[in-house]
Amino acid sequence: MVRLISTGLLYVFSIGVAAYAAIAYLFFPLGSLVHPEMKANFEVHSVGIYSHIFASAVALTLGPFQFSAKLRKQYTSIHRWLGRVYLGIGVLIGGLSGLYMSLFAYGGLMANFGFALLAILWLHTGLNAYLAIRRGDVSAHKTWMIRNFSLTLAAVTLRLYLPASMVADIEFALAYSIIAWLCWAPNLVFAEWRYNT
Repeated sequence: MVRLISTGLLYVFSIGVAAYAAIAYLFFPLGSLVHPEMKANFEVHSVGIYSHIFASAVALTLGPFQFSAKLRKQYTSIHRWLGRVYLGIGVLIGGLSGLYMSLFAYGGLMANFGFALLAILWLHTGLNAYLAIRRGDVSAHKTWMIRNFSLTLAAVTLRLYLPASMVADIEFALAYSIIAWLCWAPNLVFAEWRYNT
């Protein structure tokens, strides 16, 4: 029962954040739902932010399905094609554009480094997952994909921590620079502890 609930929440949060991003960036002016200084930055680097948002939304949408045992066993070709799209569009484009946008992240050097390391690790774990399955090492592929998707979920945890920091009345620049690390590091630690030990 607990596993069913946690799996359901994974799908809801992952696809929900992807849908939110798609709606926010397709139907609203660029940066209209973020801090004014972030909006100005987004407008200057619109190609980078749009590439990052929509590629990451692909990863968020497809990611949960890749852990479905039924999909992997009964629809292997679909699993493989979704994996190619997840890694080739979601992680590769999302990671490279995220690394580029990290140079301009709001919150100063701490945020720059936090988001840059997230992007590098996202690309690194994605590459290792791809290389593992290419050499037929399914176990290593699964391990690297768990790590990778824990980093994909940074998009979800960031959007949980931001309103929590506002409720706690933490100054936005400070909160954002901390969340640049907090949105992904605990995810990766939990993935290592829970699934890869």
